[in-house]
Order: sequence, then C-alpha cells, then structure tokens
Amino acid sequence: MFYPPPWVPKLPYDPPDSITIGEFVSNEYYGRQPIARSRNPFTCGITGKTYTTAEAIERTELIARALSKIMGWEPNAELPFDKVIGIYSLNHIDYISVLLSIHRLSGIATPANAAYSAAELEHQLRTSRAKVLFTCAPVLEDALQAAKAVGISQDHVFILDIPGYDVPKGFLTIHDLVDMGRNLPELEKLNWSKGQGARQTAFLCYSSGTSGLPKAVMISHRNIIANMMQFRVYEQPARKKFGIETQVGFAVLPLSHAYGLHVVALSQTWRGDELIVMPKFDLTTYLKAIERFKIQCLTVVPPIIIRMLSSMDECQKYDLSSVRALYVGAAPTGKETVDELHKHWPHWHVCQGYGMTETATVTVSTSEDDIMEGSSGSILPGIRAKVIDFEGKEVTDYDVPGELWIQSPSTTLGYLNNEVATSEAFVWDDDGRWMKTGDEVIVTKSPNGNEHIKVVDRIKELIKVKGHQVAPAELEAHLLTHPFVDDCAVISVPHAQAGEAPKAFVVKSPSHIQGKSDEQAMKEILQYVADHKARYKWLTGGVEFIDVVPKSPSGKILRRLLRDKEKERRRAEGSKL
Repeated sequence: MFYPPPWVPKLPYDPPDSITIGEFVSNEYYGRQPIARSRNPFTCGITGKTYTTAEAIERTELIARALSKIMGWEPNAELPFDKVIGIYSLNHIDYISVLLSIHRLSGIATPANAAYSAAELEHQLRTSRAKVLFTCAPVLEDALQAAKAVGISQDHVFILDIPGYDVPKGFLTIHDLVDMGRNLPELEKLNWSKGQGARQTAFLCYSSGTSGLPKAVMISHRNIIANMMQFRVYEQPARKKFGIETQVGFAVLPLSHAYGLHVVALSQTWRGDELIVMPKFDLTTYLKAIERFKIQCLTVVPPIIIRMLSSMDECQKYDLSSVRALYVGAAPTGKETVDELHKHWPHWHVCQGYGMTETATVTVSTSEDDIMEGSSGSILPGIRAKVIDFEGKEVTDYDVPGELWIQSPSTTLGYLNNEVATSEAFVWDDDGRWMKTGDEVIVTKSPNGNEHIKVVDRIKELIKVKGHQVAPAELEAHLLTHPFVDDCAVISVPHAQAGEAPKAFVVKSPSHIQGKSDEQAMKEILQYVADHKARYKWLTGGVEFIDVVPKSPSGKILRRLLRDKEKERRRAEGSKL
C-alpha cells in the first residue's frame, strides 16, 4: 500500500461522526480558524457585497427557519430523504448558506449544474425526490420546466439574485426567506444519535460515472468533514513556511461541482480564507477581480489557463502580482502549459490535485513546497492507496502502471438506488473498503524523495470538457434514439478551447437516411444533441460516419481503436499542412 509522505502531519483526531457540516464549519471547538482571525468568507466579485462569518452562519439559520415554516419540516421529524432541496443556479454568495440550511433541518441538498438542460435537471430532481428548488434568473426557464415536470410547485421555487439580472416577479427571493426567518422562533436543536453523521447523506452530487445518465453519489456529513480536515492538515506545513494564516481565494468554478463545493468553498472558508465569488467565468471580469481583491490563490481548471494564455494582451492590462499559487484540478495540465505560465508569471506556484465526487473529494494534492512536474501530488493524511495492475495484482514497485484504489474516511456511501454500480465501484477485501477510481496511475518519487501520484490515463473513458465530465455512454444512448443512427461510439478528442470534446462515430441507418447527403445528416445529428443536452455535451469534436463500430467478442466498444483512427487522421492532416 501507499501512504502520505513522512512530512505530512497526521490528522489531530478522528473526523467527528455525529454532527452536521454546518456545525463543524461554524464551531471553533472542532478546529476551524478562529472567527476573530478569519476573513469574510463570501464576497461578490462583481458588486463587492460581502458577509462576515457570523452573518453567513446567521443566514443559514434564518433560511432554515423559513424552509421549516413553508414546508412544514422540523429538525427532528420526517426522514432525510423526505426533505430534499435542489439548487440550480450560477454561483452566489448565499449558495453555501442555502445548502447548509437544509442540514439544519436534517435534510439533504442536491446541487445541479447550471449548464444542465431542462431534461437533465428533471432527471436530477426526480431521482433525488427534491421538493424545493433554488434557482436564478439566467436559468429560470429551464428550472421552471423541470420543476413542473416533477411536481415542484412555483411557490416552492426560490430565487438567488445574480448581479446584472432583474429579479423575476412572483417569486420569493433568498432575501425574503432571510427576512421571514428573522420573525420566526428558533428551531429546536438537532438530536442526532452516535454515528449519524457518518450514515446520513448530506449531499446528492451527480457523477457522470461510466455509463448511462448521471448517478447520484450519496455523500455523508462525515465524508465532507473528513476531507476538510485532510486538506487543511496537508497544507499546513507549506502555509506556515510561506507565512499564510489566511488568504484570498477565488470561487469561479461551479459550486454545484464537488471540486468547487468541497475543495474550494467549504474547505477554504473553514480555514478562515475569503472567497471572491463569481457567477461564472468571464475573462475580463475575472482579471479585474484578481486585481481589485488582490487574490492570492487561483483554483482553476485547464480551460481557464488556456484562455488566459491565449489572451495575453488582455491579461497584461491587469495587475496579477498578488497571485502566489494556482491550483489545477479536474484534468491534468501538460508541461508545455506550465512552462508557458511560468514564462509570464515566474513566481506562481503551479500545483495540481486529484479527486472524485465518489471520494468527496480531493485525495492527492501538490504541496507548494514539493512541486513535481506532471504529478498530481502526494496522498493526503488519513488516506491510503493501492495500485492494481491489469492482471489484478497489487503493484509494489514505483513507475509501474495500474488502477488507483483509494481508502479514506471521505469515501462516500455509494450511489443512490443503484446497488450494481455501487458494488462495482466500492469493493471490499481483507484491507477494508476501497473506491476503484478507474484511473490509471503510477507512483513515483519526486526529487525530494517523496512519493507522488501521476495520472497516466483514464480507464473510465470520461470526457472532460471545461471541467465538466461527460460519459460517452450517455451520449451514445441518446444518439441511438435518432432514426439516422444504427450504431455509434463516442470518444474524446483534443479541443483548443475546451481541452477535450466529444466526437461521435456513427453507423448510418440506410433505411432512414436515404435522400440526404452526409453533410445534411451530420448537421441533423449535431442539432439533435444540441437540442437535448447541456452545451458541454454537444458533439463539438464532430461526427464521422463509419461502416462498423469496433467491439470485443463480449460487445464492449473498443474505443482505443477509434482513438488510434482519430490520431492517424490528425497526423495525416498535419502532414498535409
């Protein structure tokens, strides 16, 4: 087995298993940065509106009171799965308070990607059994369509006010709920039994998985608490070395995603950091905020880096000298990109990390004091890992590839109502319960002699588009409902702006495609996906017609052969140029 390097401190105590996330982040007893020495946790990067820690905690309590009154929910009555709220919104400084408010009522929150189509949101609301939906003006039309489809009445749809958009009339806003809560009596204290925080779902976060529609990952309160502790303890030596008690970070990544929710928002504010919250990424607004708020740590995905490097004229208009560290997650960043970053900003510490929704979230991270090119970093405290080769044997040597298995108190409860998928991903052996990541890695040593994890390839075939995960099987299932498509396969191809993009290889249906040119058929297929799927799932890698989809004797699509075909085509095009 592989463990954290010797320099990584141990967890000071076992992650508590009988409290909510909200109690953990608001109570100094559990080790949060003292509130008196904490920065304001949430500040709007557009308007400058800000909340102190005390105000953010109060707003959580007041929203909970209002939900209790409107829905008739009580902290110690009803089952958690009878009290589920959804949030389908761009980032907002009240986003975390909304999520934590339902925990105060012993309920569950399910954050949905604001890029989802109405149909995708409907799937999440239906499978999670959400009774309430928080949303915002820019996505209100899709929100109402999905809410109506699953029986959420309009008076249970609440609005977060996004700067630059008018607040729609006829809806209660987040501020209305806070005002309502001020005039309501205090809620009774939660009466949780020992271990309830480890057993009870806090979040239903949807993961693309490897097949079909996104699956609901059941993340317990203790899962999140454990990961906050692990990340903070891991970072302590470097922060101490560089004299960082608290810092200003950036919440531009979607807070609906595990990376933005757990790693950025909850972990950083628990450490007393300030987060500058942006509704979504816009380069100029992003650069202005770095200069205005003197942001020290940027948490990004590779497409943001690519956008910055391709827009240096714009970047050079702003003072980015406050930035000390840049953390990259969701997909690896290549040597050329890192070299280009250092060419323009040589003092930046460019760090990478690795995690999954199913491990809630980060399990491997780069210390600013031990950066190794091409590495995702070292294992966090309280975590151990195995590498299993392709014959099912445990790897014990360095630089030998295999699938990464993770064991951690942050490893989640499994998939909601999907025992088959849970049993495939979460396995037991003599050493306990493990999460099979589906990612091929090697364990190697840094120049400092510390063990590092390098992600070599994705066994799980996921396509990562601007930080979003796309399951090929989901698109394939959708394409097969089009009359032009007899068979198909979807793979990842390189894309200049998005990093990766889905491309479909399609076997035409002769009986339905007669009389249409290949160009016309391709356009209709592309439009069919665009009409039903979120933008990041569109076939921006294109459509190519083939005679037969290569498959193994068992019927599994041999995507490797299609990737080889695509590489050969690109090489040929490059040689012609």
